[in-house]
Amino acid sequence: MTWLLKEKLQKTLAEEQGAMVFAPGSKQSFALVYPNTYHVGMSNLGFQIIYQQINSRGDTACERLFLPDKKTEPEYIRTNTPLMTVETQRPLYEFPLIGFSLTFEMDYFNFLQILTLGKIPLLAADRSERDPFIIVGGPCATFNPEPLADFIDICIIGEGEEVIHEILDTYYNAKGRGLSRQEILFQMAQLSGVYVPCFYQVKYKENGTIEKVIHSEGIPNQVGRRWIQDLDKYEAQTVIVTSDTEFRDMFLIEVARGCGRHCRFCMAGYCYRNPRVRSLEKLKTAILEAKKFRNKVGLMGAAISDYPEIDELCNLILEQGMNMSVASLRADSLTEGLIHGLAVSKHKTTTLAPEAASIRLRRIINKTISDEHLFNAINMSIKAGIPHIRLYIMIGLPSEEQQDIEEIVTMAENIKKYMESLGSKGKLTLSVNPFIPKPFTPFQWMPMAQVSMIEARLKFINSSLRQRKGIEVLVESPKEAYIQAILARGDRRLAVALLEAHRRGGSKGFKQAMKANFLSEEHYLYRQRDQQNEILPWQQLDMGLDSSYLAQELKEAELEKFTAPCVTGCTRCGVCKNE
Repeated sequence: MTWLLKEKLQKTLAEEQGAMVFAPGSKQSFALVYPNTYHVGMSNLGFQIIYQQINSRGDTACERLFLPDKKTEPEYIRTNTPLMTVETQRPLYEFPLIGFSLTFEMDYFNFLQILTLGKIPLLAADRSERDPFIIVGGPCATFNPEPLADFIDICIIGEGEEVIHEILDTYYNAKGRGLSRQEILFQMAQLSGVYVPCFYQVKYKENGTIEKVIHSEGIPNQVGRRWIQDLDKYEAQTVIVTSDTEFRDMFLIEVARGCGRHCRFCMAGYCYRNPRVRSLEKLKTAILEAKKFRNKVGLMGAAISDYPEIDELCNLILEQGMNMSVASLRADSLTEGLIHGLAVSKHKTTTLAPEAASIRLRRIINKTISDEHLFNAINMSIKAGIPHIRLYIMIGLPSEEQQDIEEIVTMAENIKKYMESLGSKGKLTLSVNPFIPKPFTPFQWMPMAQVSMIEARLKFINSSLRQRKGIEVLVESPKEAYIQAILARGDRRLAVALLEAHRRGGSKGFKQAMKANFLSEEHYLYRQRDQQNEILPWQQLDMGLDSSYLAQELKEAELEKFTAPCVTGCTRCGVCKNE
């Protein structure tokens, strides 16, 4: 029954602290959607940041909506009940503006399911003057929204704290003037950092590559990303406290944004440049706010150990009698103060990301962590009382050979022996994932490794370490990784496959949907892109990088040359120079 679904949402709301609820009709309304379950979506700090920004306005009430869990979704379908928001249990289709936060490619299937269950036309071209505008933002929207171009009206390129206000102001102004849907979209396309796909027409060659992209008159040729230059102007911390998240015992605080390490595989390192940090004073204020709700602070950022005042920050937390956790660590910038803070907070695992075992591959991907850095970090951790070590490893990297895979096994065995020599009985976990080439990285032109090779190398690692006590190997599903890879560098032609897969029940039917629509996996996965002549699907987006920069970095990778991290005054990639 519908009332049971409403009751479930009301119970969720009652168990939260910090949600903002306004009577329907008292303000303009905006639905903010995370295309996964409540548990996953409320673990996303960016989602909460935008929720706060919209609700900080005097004219707009932002309400949240999530994909129902597996037990609840059938009840929506059985009763033909449209998806409803947490705050007021209003149907999704009643909101004039609906914003989606897209973080993972596999959530594209959930995106379509939410539109269907929300009673909203899937294709943007089918929406009438009475239908909502569908807005997407987040990492996937920033680096390549093209697979979803036929389904979305408005796309935010980059960071959203400022541009979301410009979108709302433009919409309210346009509605006040009585403009049509198409006229409103045209006004949106004039905003910096806003991409409106319907004004860009893509023509393809017979071989499936792009011949040209035609943009409508008055529409920019390229859309530049938005980024916040002074993080201190905007709060970035937990807004709604709930126990139903991955971080149930933590209050999240963003310490830094962007990364200047230049790891050549990392989309975030290129699409979110340059690296920026919050002042220690602002973080202190956030810590005091956190203490009202939780006894543990979760520090968020691309590389927390790179924060220039990390020891002082750890001391601030411990002085408040609080515990701490971190999102990520760099073995070459780990400090004893940070390790001490984690140990006092009863951390049991130190997570490091060498990404590759062989020094040769680390040079290729510009991962400058040495074995000495790794062993030093492990030594500090174990001596501080943190028993377990977790390593992130990628396989299928450019120019990878069997010897590189054998070095993963050797590295694991050597690290485990070293842990034991320090008196640790802790577990060594290898998290092994297939490398996926991403847009706006030097490897964006590279083919992905054949799935048969990936499976064989995963099997080799597993069988080689299976008998070694105290070593655990965790592996991401290659099948899912290859769907992610298709979507990451996909073009608009994938819309028909996504639509077909949606009708077949989701991601499991995606490959069959591609075949049914004569789309080749090989074209998206295993093909070397032409650096000189090929138009890439995301080339109407501009991350601020000089046009030749990524190609130059690919040459440096082939030569196994090191690129130094970002420094103040540097203009080599173009981001700071262009700003």
